[in-house]
Amino acid sequence: MTTMNISLPAPLKEWVTAQQASGRFSNASDYVRDLIRRDQEKIAETAHLQKLLDEGLASGVSDLTVEDILERAVKNYEQQKAL
Repeated sequence: MTTMNISLPAPLKEWVTAQQASGRFSNASDYVRDLIRRDQEKIAETAHLQKLLDEGLASGVSDLTVEDILERAVKNYEQQKAL
């Protein structure tokens, strides 16, 4: 594993130290690694949602009625619940 040194202002250093002291993280590096992993997941999720949104916009206007859409949603929900 490689190392990286970072500089933090006092309030941020105190925050990291408090997170470590809470017992949830064994050291400051564990806390920072957790933050980075969560940031990576958030960015990936945002990119996925943006892709779905772009696909939806590109698909154009639907000819389905609101009732059709709700019926499909209920069916999908029931199928997911059955799993």
